[in-house]
Amino acid sequence: MAPDRLGHRARGLTRGAEGRRYTPPGPSGRASQEICIDTRTASQPAAELTLSDAERLRELAGELAQHFKIIGRAFGVRIDQRGERVTVAGDVGSVALAARLIQELYDLVGTGFHLHPTVVEHACRLVLQDPEAQVRAFFTDVVYVGRRKKAIFPRTVNQRRYIDAIRSHDVVFGLGPAGTGKTYLAVAMALSALMKDEVQRIVLCRPAVEAGEKLGFLPGDLVEKVNPYLRPLYDSLHDMVDFERIGRFIDRGVIEIAPLAFMRGRTLAESFVILDEAQNTTPEQMKMFLTRLGNGSKAVITGDPSQVDLPRGKRSGLAHAVDVLGRVRGIAVTRFGPSDVVRHGLVSAIIRAYDRASRPRPRTRGQGEE
Repeated sequence: MAPDRLGHRARGLTRGAEGRRYTPPGPSGRASQEICIDTRTASQPAAELTLSDAERLRELAGELAQHFKIIGRAFGVRIDQRGERVTVAGDVGSVALAARLIQELYDLVGTGFHLHPTVVEHACRLVLQDPEAQVRAFFTDVVYVGRRKKAIFPRTVNQRRYIDAIRSHDVVFGLGPAGTGKTYLAVAMALSALMKDEVQRIVLCRPAVEAGEKLGFLPGDLVEKVNPYLRPLYDSLHDMVDFERIGRFIDRGVIEIAPLAFMRGRTLAESFVILDEAQNTTPEQMKMFLTRLGNGSKAVITGDPSQVDLPRGKRSGLAHAVDVLGRVRGIAVTRFGPSDVVRHGLVSAIIRAYDRASRPRPRTRGQGEE
């Protein structure tokens, strides 16, 4: 969707003899080059960029100009490349934002950053959400470097706010739908804190609540019975750290993964504690968890208020805690929406469709009248 249809205005545009000029910020915050948008002709306004480094331009464009096609679809513009010249044509607002994004991605590639189609998609979404967002600042703010040198960084405006909140607050609530990175980023921040010796251990927990279906009798001892509920936390860890190292951390107690019920009576000092699926806690359980924090500890509580699996009529401890603690100093709340989903592109559309279906439909005339 083009930015003008989202109500965004082109920023940094000034009139000149050639039409309008747009000056994007460079890597150091200064202008990297001036972009002129020609509005004199009857055809669509167009901006032309001169990108002289052939290797960087090849990385920027992607295979078969795939990255330019992604940007073109996202902003509703046409992008043409001839040699070192890249032309962006469309309405003025869309051209300004798309041209600025191309310039910033070109500068980003110059730092050694490898572009991937999903990164370009996230960059487009970022600029559509916030036309003044500094793309390079987002993608170079690496939270943690995981397996195979995979860099983990915020990909949306709300993810950036979430990371900043975790850095500056001891208790953070992350609320929103599936796929927005709430738990994944929290685990990355926990591993980063552990590697920097800011904490001595990581504690990951979840309430052991069945998601709308009865699993019946589960074989094995107590740990084996609760492990299926904790699997998503293992998945996040294994995506960032190799299996052998995770095993050593767990054996030594540096990383602990446990159901919420195991937290009662404990004091967690110098720990990074994450409570996942917190919408399935009761208010009593949530209070119990929050009062476990000891000196030098940090807690991140994540959950989706729309996916409560508690018995009917039982209030979620997550919603209750946000109501009670939302304005307490030292506690931050970050709310995510469908636009923050970073899984498969269809996940965001699926969430929006379910949201629409769950809204009460307006009554037609005469409906309910006797």
